[in-house]
Amino acid sequence: MRTHQLHRGVALAAALVLAAATLTPSAALAAPDAGPAVKVNQVAYVPGLPKQATVVNGSASPAAWTLRNASGATVASGQTSVRGADALSGDSVHIVDFSSFDTPGTGYVLSVAGANSSPFDISADPLKRLRYDALAFFYHQRSGTPIKAEYVGSQHARSAGHLNVAPNRGDNAVPCRVSCGYTSDVRGGWYDAGDHGKYGVDTGIAAWQLINEYERTLHVNGADRAALGDGKLAIPERGNGVPDILDEARWGVEFLMKMQVPEGRADAGMVRHKVSDENWTALPMRPDQDPQPRLLSAVTTASTLNLAAVAAQAARVWRNIDADFASRALTAAQRAYTAAKANPTRYADSNDGNGGGTYVDNNVTDEFFWAAAELFTTTGSSGYRGDVTGSSFFRGKGFDQGGFDWWWTAGLGDTTLAMVPNGLSASDVSATRAAFASYGDKLLNQASTQGYPAPASGYYWGSNGVVANAANVLALAHDFTGQAKYRTGVYQTLDYLFGRNPFNHSYVTGYGERATRNSHHRFWANQLDPSLPIPPAGLLAGGPNVDLQDPVAQQQLAGCKPQKCYLDDINAWSVNEVALNWNAALAWLSAWAAEKAGPGSPVDTTAPSTPSGLTASVSGGSVSLSWGASTDDVGVTGYDVLRATGSSGTFTQVGSASGTSHTDNGLSAGSYRYQVRARDAAGNTSSASAEVSVTVQGGGVGCTVVATTQSQWGTGYVMQPVRVTNTGASAITWTVTFTLPSGHSVLGSWNAGVSTNGQTVTARAIRTLAPGATAEFGFQAARPNGNTALPSGYTCTG
Repeated sequence: MRTHQLHRGVALAAALVLAAATLTPSAALAAPDAGPAVKVNQVAYVPGLPKQATVVNGSASPAAWTLRNASGATVASGQTSVRGADALSGDSVHIVDFSSFDTPGTGYVLSVAGANSSPFDISADPLKRLRYDALAFFYHQRSGTPIKAEYVGSQHARSAGHLNVAPNRGDNAVPCRVSCGYTSDVRGGWYDAGDHGKYGVDTGIAAWQLINEYERTLHVNGADRAALGDGKLAIPERGNGVPDILDEARWGVEFLMKMQVPEGRADAGMVRHKVSDENWTALPMRPDQDPQPRLLSAVTTASTLNLAAVAAQAARVWRNIDADFASRALTAAQRAYTAAKANPTRYADSNDGNGGGTYVDNNVTDEFFWAAAELFTTTGSSGYRGDVTGSSFFRGKGFDQGGFDWWWTAGLGDTTLAMVPNGLSASDVSATRAAFASYGDKLLNQASTQGYPAPASGYYWGSNGVVANAANVLALAHDFTGQAKYRTGVYQTLDYLFGRNPFNHSYVTGYGERATRNSHHRFWANQLDPSLPIPPAGLLAGGPNVDLQDPVAQQQLAGCKPQKCYLDDINAWSVNEVALNWNAALAWLSAWAAEKAGPGSPVDTTAPSTPSGLTASVSGGSVSLSWGASTDDVGVTGYDVLRATGSSGTFTQVGSASGTSHTDNGLSAGSYRYQVRARDAAGNTSSASAEVSVTVQGGGVGCTVVATTQSQWGTGYVMQPVRVTNTGASAITWTVTFTLPSGHSVLGSWNAGVSTNGQTVTARAIRTLAPGATAEFGFQAARPNGNTALPSGYTCTG
């Protein structure tokens, strides 16, 4: 696998301070919660397919297991099979196979040796929701357009970013990082990940995968084209007669075309590698708040070939939908391919990583094959055909080096050649399809050696994206051969992503009881600022990464086994970021899995009952609410808290709760009204409850501090988190002071500016803290051997 650095999302000052702190092994290792010993797909097993779980158990003898339904009744039982030591996790494990039980339902719990699993369903329904939630990520990530509440809800709505409206500098006239004598209008497209950069190579593979998800339904027998039709996504274009997935993909294609150098300029036909900020911005920050100048990076052969491939693909798919767009796309593709052949070694600069990821790729032979395959399939031209058949990757030989990824795209060309009718001989098409099966067998063999089966041999940056794309190869192997083992491998991979892993953690936001919620993202930054939202449902976390490339992961995960190199923290960007290419892989995968899972249950259209008995109490600048639980025919999943100011203000959502209470912090003096509404898993919401009114006398200014001892040893200790909460009604820049015991000294600190005067330590905020929000910092200290005292006298002022 090639090594590459993609994103640098944390504030550099904090990163440097943390990196400078030298932690002892015992202090650095603080593994995340591993969850229950019984590891299951906590979202849903599909009826009619194998159902397995992994159990952490060191016994050399089988153990009894029982499966209980939501009422607590035992519905199945048996004995585990002993697998033993698992190298990728470091666990000793047993396997439970409960495939013989196939009754659809919710709230099942698997028990082994006194340990209970997270609850899970036996149902196809969650997959049928996920195929749309995974695609919704792309609307959320759109640049240059407002993200409207009518499509995403009030919490995730935001203003348009990078339209040259202060403080933005805008993408309407972006200069080159190295002067090129002109500016480019590169508005639109998608923000790539947790930052505000827009990149040629990641946009390319993401747009291609969305288009291919639809194009597959045109050429594979039994594929569900209707599921990807018009009106399926909550986007502004729905109802325009064009499949919504193509409307979304077009945002990516149009952006790539804008990044192409116009005729009459140096490097005409080539494509700029990225547009990004001049310098990295801190978290949190909405796109419309970004004050950094925007710059275009130099052209690269890789980005140019991404445009050539994707625009050629778009030209044939839109041919009977929008002939003008199809014509523009084909012209752009042919210009790009010609330019790339004239400039075959224009590689990304590995030093161009300030303000945006580098996406370095110094081998583009695979991109040349991919682009030639798309252009040949679209045009039938003998010139492109010669480039395809003359490639060392022809007939599926690219799988000798890997599957699908932004840096390895030969398999994308193979997919088109094996799926879409073209002028190749039947033997060439058969050989290409056979390569999917051969590589699929390799992936299945890899998974078979693991206690937590996943079709991967290494866990690096974006490992979950690699795993999802490996499952997509298995899906295509099933499409081309019909062999059930490949379909089984697809759903087994979903088991891993949905919680059958060492942390019993669902890597997909909003899916599962223990799911990712602190994605590295500048807007979905609730962990840093409670006024901001958590991520929407359907986002794939980057996943375990043995390289631990960010300071938080380095501190928390030192010495981790490969499948355990993960934690759900917003600042752990090397394991917990989101990205276009990973979610495109998840969208393709979930659509295929939903299609093969059968019809599922009827769509739930019944709203929960209205919450009752809403009460409120006031303490300083906070209002505590409680209410009676709602009921629902399937189940209530949470509550939305609504607030209005004064006697006539409009109600807006200010919070959410999984239970029947909520505290609204940081309020100014005044009168407020509250309502609560319930929601279920299908997104149905109840009517709002009766109002309750309160009067707040004034929150004032203030803050609290609570320090936690993370770890200690004979000659030192780590205090983390030291949590500061703004209890007032205004934003503050806090200062915390405390006293070190005699003989102690601070060795390093992070996420605060720390100074010492004798034994008095002062920690100062590095950014303002909103009302009701919390911030955390930490430090390591040395002490005389045998002295067990800890700091005291923590005080906070704002």
